[in-house]
Amino acid sequence: MKTLGSWLTSPWRRSALAALAAALPVLAFPAPSLWWFAYVALVPWIALARSAPTGKRAAYDGWAGGFGFMLAMHHWLLPSLHVFTLVIAALLGALWAPWGLLVRHFLAGTPSRGRIAGALLVLPSGWLLVELVRSFQGLGGPWGMLGSSQWEVEPALRLASVGGVWLLSFLVVAVNVAVAVLVAVRQSRVPAVAGLVATAAVTSAAWMWSPRPDADGGVRIAVVQPGVVDGLGSGAKRFAREEQLTRRLVGQDVDLIVWGESSVGYDLGDRPDLAGRLAALSRETGADILVNVDARRSDKPGIYKSSVLVGPDGLTGDRYDKMRLVPFGEYVPFRSLLGWATSVGKAAGEDRRRGSEQVVMDVGHGLKVGPMVCFESAFPDMSRHLAQDGAEVLVAQSATSSFQQSWAPEQHASLAALRAAETGRPMVHATLTGVSAVYGPEGQRIGSWLGTSARTTAVYEVPLATGVTPYVRFGDWPVQVALFVVAAWAAGWGVKTLQLRRPAAAPRVPPARTAHGSPARPGR
Repeated sequence: MKTLGSWLTSPWRRSALAALAAALPVLAFPAPSLWWFAYVALVPWIALARSAPTGKRAAYDGWAGGFGFMLAMHHWLLPSLHVFTLVIAALLGALWAPWGLLVRHFLAGTPSRGRIAGALLVLPSGWLLVELVRSFQGLGGPWGMLGSSQWEVEPALRLASVGGVWLLSFLVVAVNVAVAVLVAVRQSRVPAVAGLVATAAVTSAAWMWSPRPDADGGVRIAVVQPGVVDGLGSGAKRFAREEQLTRRLVGQDVDLIVWGESSVGYDLGDRPDLAGRLAALSRETGADILVNVDARRSDKPGIYKSSVLVGPDGLTGDRYDKMRLVPFGEYVPFRSLLGWATSVGKAAGEDRRRGSEQVVMDVGHGLKVGPMVCFESAFPDMSRHLAQDGAEVLVAQSATSSFQQSWAPEQHASLAALRAAETGRPMVHATLTGVSAVYGPEGQRIGSWLGTSARTTAVYEVPLATGVTPYVRFGDWPVQVALFVVAAWAAGWGVKTLQLRRPAAAPRVPPARTAHGSPARPGR
């Protein structure tokens, strides 16, 4: 009977196991939402990488694991991008190859206490740098950051107000490293236990001393969710349904009405009839309406996705054009090279145009809101900048109708809890087809989610808050710390390596002496 060690001698079997092990963290995210599992989900992957016979094999374990992690987090893209999903997962998975090397460097064999202490700092820092690189919009954005799995855990949300989702990812990886040492390296339990105690102490300190948002009244915000509308003339049918649902809000004393992403399929500057109907709805309900237009603009070339505010007198002039587009969904990167993706999946046939700046809108009643569109809510820096610019409520307009039967709608809705907690500002996540959700300024859920089967309106009592969270004030400081930790370790490791490779100096031989004690003279 083969032992596990001999079974793993096959590179393909080992890579497959790494991919499966690294896919486990997806269970901590919605829809399973086993948030507690995040703190041990990396342990099998870490154990495998530390056992790699060579550094090269550890790098392959990291790459294969990164492939499995990215594929699990984005599996719902398969019906749309087909085989290209695997290509993207393989390319982004390569970011974890250096992380696999780091795991082996610090934890192979029976590591000393110093190496374990280093692992508890360097491995989480290395993970953060991977998340930083893959968070660039052109690489798909920060969907599935490990810290995002803690969106419904109150102490974690408090930590997010201090260091954002970055701090949560760091601590989750640190706990996984400590648990891996406890399980796999029993001779080194003391530093692992110390790491767990330190993590608990940091969490407790944040819980006790991090500032809470100061309550400052509240507003009533309505979300209109029309549900899936398909077929010929779907744009006109959707608008009519949204119009019908919005009329239910007459007499409900709302301060703002929010429609989902792509809720209007026509440029309102080119369709005064539709703009007039929206203005009439605003007069009837007594509230401005924030719609989302996905259409070719009449005043400039190209297709834009835009948050547009309509008041009782028509278009107010407030408009936000989406800045960060979904790769392949809204544009094809390097289209001349990757344009073939449109032939194997539902990639964008024409690139959308980007906006140039974020916008804070005055929606009446003294309320200022900061709109975002679709997966922009996954970027913590965007909501932070809106809070700095004076937004009192964050709003994300989204549509995940292409992924209705997957985990994507719930994963997307959960991100708003983190953005609210990070900024100390409530957030409204309004969608066409679900899941719509609202969160308070501490990330707490307000009211019930509107699921993917709902076709309705909902009014939420949204608490407002003032004050500035440490994350808004200091920004992505955990990333800066991680950069310093990795750079300091790399510099130290490099110096040590050079010293080991430097040839030893030849021993000095004292010159021979004559019988009279004077040095011998050559040639005499």
